[in-house]
Amino acid sequence: MNGTILKIRFLFSFLLVFTFWSKAFSQIGFPYCETFTSGSTQESTVFGADAQLIDGVLRLTSNQTNQRGYVYIDIPFSSVFGIKASFEYFSYGGNGADGLTIFMFDADTPVFNPGGFGGSLGYAQRNNEPGLSNAYIGIGFDEYGNFGNSAEGRNGNFFGVGQERVPDAVVIRGPGNGSTGYPFLVGRKTMGTGNEGFRPDNQFPISSGGLGTTRVTDRNLPGYRKVFMDLQPNPVGTGYFLTVKMEVTTRTNEPMMLTIFDRPYDFPAPKNLKIGFSASTGGQTNFHEIRNLLVEVSNDEALEEPKGVDFEDKASCEGQENTYYITDEEVVLPNPNSVIRCLQFYASLEDIEAETGDVCSQGKCKENNRELILPQGTFRAGSNGGDFTFFPNLGFRDQEVTVYYTITDTYGKTSAGNAMTLLIQESPDPVSLLIENETLPFDGIRLCAGEEVVLAAKGEEVYERFEWYKDGQLIPGATTSSFIVNSDGEYEVRVYNRKNCPSVSNSVKVYYPAYPYGIIQNPVVGCTPGQTVDVTISISGYDSDKYDYQLSGFGKVWLNDEMKSISQTGNYELRIKEKDLDCYSDPFEVEVIILAKVLVADFQFGVQGTGITGDSDGGIFPDDVIQFSDLSDEDAISWNWNFGDGATSSEQNPTHVFGKRGDFEIELVVKNELGCESRITKSLSITRSYRLMIPTGFTPTLTENKTFLPKYKGFTGIELLIFNTWGELIFQTSDLNTIGWDGTLEGKLMDAGVFVYRFDGVSTDGEKVSEAGKFNLIR
Repeated sequence: MNGTILKIRFLFSFLLVFTFWSKAFSQIGFPYCETFTSGSTQESTVFGADAQLIDGVLRLTSNQTNQRGYVYIDIPFSSVFGIKASFEYFSYGGNGADGLTIFMFDADTPVFNPGGFGGSLGYAQRNNEPGLSNAYIGIGFDEYGNFGNSAEGRNGNFFGVGQERVPDAVVIRGPGNGSTGYPFLVGRKTMGTGNEGFRPDNQFPISSGGLGTTRVTDRNLPGYRKVFMDLQPNPVGTGYFLTVKMEVTTRTNEPMMLTIFDRPYDFPAPKNLKIGFSASTGGQTNFHEIRNLLVEVSNDEALEEPKGVDFEDKASCEGQENTYYITDEEVVLPNPNSVIRCLQFYASLEDIEAETGDVCSQGKCKENNRELILPQGTFRAGSNGGDFTFFPNLGFRDQEVTVYYTITDTYGKTSAGNAMTLLIQESPDPVSLLIENETLPFDGIRLCAGEEVVLAAKGEEVYERFEWYKDGQLIPGATTSSFIVNSDGEYEVRVYNRKNCPSVSNSVKVYYPAYPYGIIQNPVVGCTPGQTVDVTISISGYDSDKYDYQLSGFGKVWLNDEMKSISQTGNYELRIKEKDLDCYSDPFEVEVIILAKVLVADFQFGVQGTGITGDSDGGIFPDDVIQFSDLSDEDAISWNWNFGDGATSSEQNPTHVFGKRGDFEIELVVKNELGCESRITKSLSITRSYRLMIPTGFTPTLTENKTFLPKYKGFTGIELLIFNTWGELIFQTSDLNTIGWDGTLEGKLMDAGVFVYRFDGVSTDGEKVSEAGKFNLIR
């Protein structure tokens, strides 16, 4: 963009002041005027929950149950000067619940959270719901009657009511945060009499109508409501003097102005506050809406209007945009912590005077006043307070143009208007930025590390002065028609003619590509002896379309995809360059290792402590502990076993119990320290779930073989029965740990002879086993 700064006074100081202003939370953006009648709001209006713009109003709740909505103005105002607000509100169309609050909270609150809804109206705590974050004051317009009682954990109530409802009331609650505070301070019953109410002819319901009613916008019709709130700084004490008034119409063409509160509010205020609104419904409903909101400084009399000055020493350059700054030091800003909020332009002083009667026009930076189009050119206000631009049209060289401007400060105070006269001067011919000794324009160049390029400013006239810029920043000391570039950046040159008017060149980008580092996964390993390895798969982000790769070693050079077949173990060097450049990067070390012998995995298994490996050895049972022994090469450093039944192990020599019959494929995968792996699979069969062997006789009179006991394994339950040859039962046991029959009956050893047994059992996998036969008792 072409442009010039013809007069800059303390630009750096201005930026510091602007930063301080933003951080100091001085009064920004008041008076705040928002009608809510258009389809959008100012950026500083923050919506939450069910709040929405609709039908020319800000609707906080619809006529539905359990609605909650809030907005707050994200503009801090200084508590030193107080605040006042006015707004129309509409509550109608339902059976009367719950109500609306206007609230204020500490502007330094990092995260905004509304209070409990329902009867707490988005301000106070409610059961387990915390109240408004760092709340300062809440003024509730309560239809249903819970904001003024102590139900749902609220703090304090109208005298004597406890948790009873007090419908149609305006209630003030004090500061609080989280679950503490928000005390009931005072209330007025708008349909009551006595000290807490009104005379009968001044009474009014908070809601303007019941079921089926509509919004009342005419102040002369019954149901109209407008609120006026003023927090005036207390000149002799802490806090404020609070005034709340309402314009209410209960009879046609007879609007009334009623004072609801006029009393001190003695709580110390935070340095800065923000203001907002909330509303809620519960089991009963109403629309809750507001319109025509105006928020102003309360102690407006303590503020003064800023004073501008007439400028006659500014010049401009024809046919291009010129940039100017009116700094805070050039004008008078009498209010504390105040800076220039905006400039507005007018063709005459009469145009300025025509707006002085409208407080919103005075305090608001109106978009239509931020641009002024004249035959001589266009003035536009900038976004940083006192900055603006002027684009003089062609054909007005050496002529003057006069406009009028106002300054609005951070409190919404606007100056009376001052004149600004600019001289339109000749602009220089266009300038091009080229490579020295070349004639073709270009927009960028890529260079190798250590290379330089000389850029030159070329035009059709003799320029008086040169300024070189890198990435938008002035390069100190670069004041000639050429400049040597040796670093990344976007460069441009500004040339000036004898009138000190500039021309800005095209931008040129100079780029020194940075080569990637740490891209090699060393070493590159070949696990199969005699085979080649692919080095490219170890290069992170390998892209032979964008880069050229060069691998060298043992007196040879491999380029790009040639590196996919490297056959020799050893150390190599890798270099990289971008396709369009001739310079390679510094070398990366690459180590290639190809195994001299293949890694072999192997193992054996057997029943722990027995040597049994299968059916030929007596068989493996489900509850046997199987010992697996690694027989792999000694180079293996990791072992991964898969036992074929879903179980795994990383031990070198694990044990495992299968717990069931079946055929299992046992896989072992081993790795060496280079990441090469080998695997082997062997089969293991468990065909038996039990073992049963019946002896043919026993000798109870000897020390060996003195009881009759079948040998068994793999049973969860047994029964052993002994009979004589007449079929009489003489012994019975179901003890798994029995020692067997000792040959006696009722304590007396029986004669030698033949006896009959029956064995019944249930194996570990549920199979029922039954055997019977004869055996000898030998004496």
